[in-house]
Amino acid sequence: MQTSPTFVLVHGAFANSFSFAPLQAELALLGHRSAAVDLPGHGFGATFPAAYQTPQDLVGLASEPGSIKGVTLADNVARVIEALERARRNGPTVLVGHSRGGATVTAVANARPDLIDRIVYVSAWCPVELDVAGYYAEPEMADVDAGAFASALLGDPGELGLLRVNFRTADPAALTAFRQAFAADLTDDEFRTFLNTFQPDENLDAGTSADRAQAATWGTVPRTYVRLAADASLPPAVQDRMIREADALTPDNPFDVHTLEGGHLRWLVHPKPAAELLAGLADLTGPTEPAGS
Repeated sequence: MQTSPTFVLVHGAFANSFSFAPLQAELALLGHRSAAVDLPGHGFGATFPAAYQTPQDLVGLASEPGSIKGVTLADNVARVIEALERARRNGPTVLVGHSRGGATVTAVANARPDLIDRIVYVSAWCPVELDVAGYYAEPEMADVDAGAFASALLGDPGELGLLRVNFRTADPAALTAFRQAFAADLTDDEFRTFLNTFQPDENLDAGTSADRAQAATWGTVPRTYVRLAADASLPPAVQDRMIREADALTPDNPFDVHTLEGGHLRWLVHPKPAAELLAGLADLTGPTEPAGS
């Protein structure tokens, strides 16, 4: 008997499970289960210092500790594996990663490919020949404006043990940089609404060469890449490069590639096309009975 899969959703940097709420509503209306995971130090586990509230105390905010200090990619992997083990009791799983969440889902598939029926990357990091940091030095990332974060970065990451960005800044230059990087195709209200779902802190560990896609494990899982055609923070050129590298690594199991119009966040704000695409992928999962059936 064919069992409908559960979509397990993994967010990107500075984000949390809240950003998937509109997508989950659309998936539910199409008849699909989903579970959005908060990685360690995210969601209600995040730190929102009192100094982050208005009126902001930028001096205090630059030094106040954060709960995400010391969180590693391995911690993220453990959190997602726990969710997959629970979801797997109900049938197949489709693991979906967005943006920096791609590094996590790649490492999860390296560790536990048996828990995943399909991996879906939505404009997400899929490190193959380089680690995530390495790709930033490559030509495909040359037009990415690093100032979007640098202009609002607070404190010394080395001393804080985390990245802290002031998403509540009133600096017009910083807000313009954020808008261009993530939300050029959203309205002003949509942009500000999404910006207020971000949390100020992110961990420092995006993985190393050991966390790149491994043919013997990750490479055995069917996979889909959803390109975002107007993404300015993870440009189509680097998305396409990672697709090519992955297909060269496991030519007998290439990416199933789709494209959605819009930038980095539009698919989450206007999720109907993405939900319909994901619902179509549900039919590609094999017939699996729930554990214990």
